[in-house]
Amino acid sequence: TELGVERRFVPESCPRAVRPGDFVRYHYLGAFPDGTRFDSSYDRGSTFNVFVGRGQLIAGMDQALVGMCVNERRFVKIPPKLAYGSEGVPGVIPPNAVLHFDVLLIDLWNSEDEVQVQTYFKPDKCPRTVQVSDFVRYHYNGTFLDGTLFDSSHNRMRTYDTYVGIGWLIPGMDQGLLGMCVGEKRIITIPPFLAYGEDGDGKEIPGQASLVFDVVLLDLHNPKDGITIENQIVPESCERRSQTGDFIRYHYNGTLLDGTLFDSSYSRNHTYDTYVGKGYVIAGMDEGLLGVCTGEKRRIIIPPHLGYGEEGRGKIPGSAVLVFDIHVVDFHNPSDSVAITVHYKPSNCSVLSKKGDYLKYHYNASLLDGTLLDSTHSLGKTYNIVLGSGQVVLGMDIGLQDMCVGERRTVVIPPHLGYGEDGVEGEVPGSAVLVFDIELLELVSGLPEGYMFVWNGEVSPNLFEEIDQNHDGEVLLEEFSEYIQTQVDTGKGKLAPGFDFEKIVKNMFTNQDRDGNGKVTAEEFKLKDQEAREEHDEL
Repeated sequence: TELGVERRFVPESCPRAVRPGDFVRYHYLGAFPDGTRFDSSYDRGSTFNVFVGRGQLIAGMDQALVGMCVNERRFVKIPPKLAYGSEGVPGVIPPNAVLHFDVLLIDLWNSEDEVQVQTYFKPDKCPRTVQVSDFVRYHYNGTFLDGTLFDSSHNRMRTYDTYVGIGWLIPGMDQGLLGMCVGEKRIITIPPFLAYGEDGDGKEIPGQASLVFDVVLLDLHNPKDGITIENQIVPESCERRSQTGDFIRYHYNGTLLDGTLFDSSYSRNHTYDTYVGKGYVIAGMDEGLLGVCTGEKRRIIIPPHLGYGEEGRGKIPGSAVLVFDIHVVDFHNPSDSVAITVHYKPSNCSVLSKKGDYLKYHYNASLLDGTLLDSTHSLGKTYNIVLGSGQVVLGMDIGLQDMCVGERRTVVIPPHLGYGEDGVEGEVPGSAVLVFDIELLELVSGLPEGYMFVWNGEVSPNLFEEIDQNHDGEVLLEEFSEYIQTQVDTGKGKLAPGFDFEKIVKNMFTNQDRDGNGKVTAEEFKLKDQEAREEHDEL
């Protein structure tokens, strides 16, 4: 005679219970006391959806549903007076029938409900939150109030990308995403009138269903955004900043806004080398690389319309904000020449180095960021060259000119006057600016240009006869070499300094041996000033 309610299962968490006026969705089995089933929502494949306490149900069910939690199961015995009474339902419920219902509550909401937001993780740093008209990328799991999964971006392995607050989403999600930080995780509970309403979506979501979205925000930007530069570490000495047209070498780590690494020059152990402001890199990086100093570290945040756009590229998803942490190693301009800074010059500086001089000097060689490449000091010996003979890179030939013995200078050499785009494998990176700290220790004056040997006095009028010691009218290489050696040893002649004696003599002999037969005759033999149009290094 009285309503009987048995709570057969009550979930541990019950944040909300049914009250009169709530709308509920539930499954049920209806049977008579003898076990004969008269109705089942399961057989129809849909929940029973109704307002509680508004007379839309039999009185016993209206009472029995009050206080239920989602996922709670109740066994309800309803006497006739709270069911269909003495009349029953013709063909279904006999008069004065006691009814048994096995009820499982699936969903409940109220017409006064609003979107509920529960944040369960928020990053320590939150420089920006989602606003109306922002574009966001997020992952989500979508469930009903009973926990049944109906959709997941994780399963598709692709974020959901959309504008917020302009009607691209259901109204409840438009509201629920506002104020989120990148990296934040929140649960957004949406009543059906702010979701898919009475009709559902026609697929997975039934009508009048409350929706629960477990959301993690990965990315956000606004179409009006420009690049953002953060965390600048600028060296105390910054004599020059990059400009459009400069060629720059830098290291970088590239991440998405949530910290996911998509690329790194460090992992390749090679800088990224490019021109600035010429369209060789994405527009945001072209802009972000302007105004940097060598050695500077900065973070460049690039919105997708200045990055890889809606399509993305490789590991970069479409519409992704990019974060580059860069370290500038060096930069130069193709119009740069050798830069020379003199640190010390002796007061007595009358003899200056010139092309052809033999020089001995010490140096420390480094990159523009200070990385040491090489040092003669560590080898314990000087570096010796003939200036202007191509024994060093062109920039060094230029940088060593007009030096005094004892002078110290720094020579900065752009790559087009150094080792170029290829560098030296394992030693000098390609396109690297080189810095040499130089001290000139010794200078031996060279010969006039074009000469490999000169006399210190008058030239004998019988020169050929003197060289032709056996007077057979022919001079062999051995005779020629012996004669030159004697002139040098006695101080009567001078060879160009810094070159191998045998190579110089052989070169001089070959120039005189005009028919190439290994012998020089009196007719072939000529001095430099006797040459009409020949361009050989002669006696």
